[in-house]
Amino acid sequence: MTATEHTSFSRRRFIEGTGSIVVGFSLAGALAGEAAAKGTDVVTGVWPKPSTTAVDSFLEIKSDNTVVAKFGKGTGAQGLITSIRQLYAEELDVPLSSVSAIVGDSYLTPDQVGASASNGMVTEWTTVRQAAATARQALLSMAATKLGTTADKLYVKNGTVYVTGAPGSVTYGQLIGGQKFNLQLSATAPQKAPAAMTVVGTSPQREEIPRIVTGNYDYVNDVRLPGMLHARNIKPPVAGATLVSVDGPHNLPGLVKVVSKGNYLAVVCKTEWQAIQAAKALKVTWKAPATPPFPDGYDAFYQYLATGTPVGTTVNTNVGDAVGAYNAAPTKVSATYMYDFQSHASFSGTCAVADVNMTTQTARIWFGGQKPYGVANTVSDLLGIPVSNIRVTWYPGPGSYGRNDADDGGLEAAYLSSVVGAPVRIQWMRDEVQAWDPKGPAHLTTLQGGIDANGKVVSWNWTSRSISTGHTAAAASKKGDTLIGTLMGYVTPQGTSAAFDSQSYGFPNVLKTGYAIDWAQALGTGLRSANFRDPNGPQTTFASEQFIDELAYAAKLDPIDFRLTYLTAIRDINVVKAIRTASNWQSRIGPSPDASSSKRVVSGRGMAYQTRSGTVNAWMCVVTVDRHTGEVKITKFVAAQDAGFVVNPVAISGGIKGNIMMSIGRSLRESVQFDATKVKSVDWVSYPITAIKDTPKELDVVLVNTTGMDTGTFVSPSGAGEPSTRGVAAAIANAIFDATGVRVRRCPMTPEVVLAALKAAGKAL
Repeated sequence: MTATEHTSFSRRRFIEGTGSIVVGFSLAGALAGEAAAKGTDVVTGVWPKPSTTAVDSFLEIKSDNTVVAKFGKGTGAQGLITSIRQLYAEELDVPLSSVSAIVGDSYLTPDQVGASASNGMVTEWTTVRQAAATARQALLSMAATKLGTTADKLYVKNGTVYVTGAPGSVTYGQLIGGQKFNLQLSATAPQKAPAAMTVVGTSPQREEIPRIVTGNYDYVNDVRLPGMLHARNIKPPVAGATLVSVDGPHNLPGLVKVVSKGNYLAVVCKTEWQAIQAAKALKVTWKAPATPPFPDGYDAFYQYLATGTPVGTTVNTNVGDAVGAYNAAPTKVSATYMYDFQSHASFSGTCAVADVNMTTQTARIWFGGQKPYGVANTVSDLLGIPVSNIRVTWYPGPGSYGRNDADDGGLEAAYLSSVVGAPVRIQWMRDEVQAWDPKGPAHLTTLQGGIDANGKVVSWNWTSRSISTGHTAAAASKKGDTLIGTLMGYVTPQGTSAAFDSQSYGFPNVLKTGYAIDWAQALGTGLRSANFRDPNGPQTTFASEQFIDELAYAAKLDPIDFRLTYLTAIRDINVVKAIRTASNWQSRIGPSPDASSSKRVVSGRGMAYQTRSGTVNAWMCVVTVDRHTGEVKITKFVAAQDAGFVVNPVAISGGIKGNIMMSIGRSLRESVQFDATKVKSVDWVSYPITAIKDTPKELDVVLVNTTGMDTGTFVSPSGAGEPSTRGVAAAIANAIFDATGVRVRRCPMTPEVVLAALKAAGKAL
């Protein structure tokens, strides 16, 4: 590099050019011995699960007047713990700094199922406030007795109870420090009205951020136990292969045991490096299945989806006569959309640590997924240990959106520990993660719409054919719900659920039919399907919101004007109007002028809207498309969301931005490649994700209805994370059409896919 070249590079230009930034630090030994110490809380080794209706399960007040909040879920590092602490601080009238949190320990926190469906604040808004309000009511009663007055004459400030207009005070810690409330949650205990809240609705500093940045944050990968051994899996070379023999060598350095059951195979060694080397050196004979389990690539797979046998059929909506209205309509629009398999592709391989004692029938597991309580159930099912003798402690993991490979790793660590009689740490390798984690399911969706002589939509006919997400339960509870279980021969029947879009368009004739296509051959393979961030939402919205734009074009209406013509819910209308204003949307009918130009790089804008579990989202983006290479770049992205009352605006905005970036990768890059026998996407080259260079220079979030009362009726918090994922791909696809005049109906919209669509339309350069 010349001196001139060197001085011309800014830091941002360098990072954009490389597409990545690597930050390195060591956490070796950060938790050495710490996790083991936690295992002696109960001498008997029995860890009963806390009640989900008891105040003491949700909070503890210490003698120093601090509060311990107990949160019964894992969390995906989106600031949720800070928001939960805000709820406790608000209802108890204590400083936020005095509230700490215990997260996702099956012995210390109540089973709240797990962080699914963006339900963190949805459930906590009710449960935490009930627990804190019940505790506060009891504390005021205690204080009234202590101070010789009545509760109605008391007020609380910073955890100290005062008598109005009179001397005397007492702290919470003095009233109950270290003792139990022995109360059930009360729905009638007075809670603060949202308008009176002062801590909730603000955006305090997330206390874990400095520790993350400085490398002092503890992850499950850092857990160390005395005498801990290390394990690595050995997966079949092709899907459906049967383990025939393990011939050695067995004298490998540090090798403690080769463990096999059914088609599950692993090595346990004294060090991690020895385990990695042993897994590579072991001589294993496998027998391939007589018939390859998969269609050979996507062309064959989508044909399989189109003609495969349904194991479940669901009619979601049947209003009027959609088929008859479509047949009679003078203008008919139809299209078919494809959405490929996608990997969870966590940044590191799943990791878990277990210490199982089959003699005493006890087990400790340290786990980095969403649902620690489910792991206890799977361990009990496989090993026969009572659930009350199993304790699972959550630590942050390498990724936990949807159902990735974390539940598999948790059961693997427990099983291996039970076999060797010592603590075992297992971690998956990079190729194992990409090739063997459960995949977001592929979809094939066909839509038909009829428009009458007056330009009105008279028919909406939806038909989807998808791989059911029921193959891998959202929360593993049985051994057959995991990969290790199915490899051992335990099978949970495949699911039969179908997937549909979610919106409030008021079309007069609507039929929505979904088919779950038989995919039993994928059980125990890397193409089994599972919930992935906003399960089925991106797939269904990619089809429905592109088709809305296609109908708008056929009806000769601007895409936003078209939506506002048919939307019926006031919150939906308000969010679409908000995205129009925030994005400075310029109304027009049909593609941009660039589409008919001779430019190589053309620009366009697109939008999408969709609801999810009470949350309303709209998206708008501006893209450029290189008509020679098919490359798509996003230069501007705006998201609008109504998730009801907002507890922490910065946390929600950051979560939405993170979801947009993740979804940009899923929209433009992420496609699991496979042949008839195996998954071929095994690393970051064959399965690329969003890079820093993909970040839009403009990325804005607009929060609508943040007080929950903008519509005249209070709306409690609803999910904010997953809903913001749902329409990103559809908005990008609509922007590509605006830029080029060509529809791209397959996701991800890689350069190859986009260029093929341009060539088919005669628009490539």
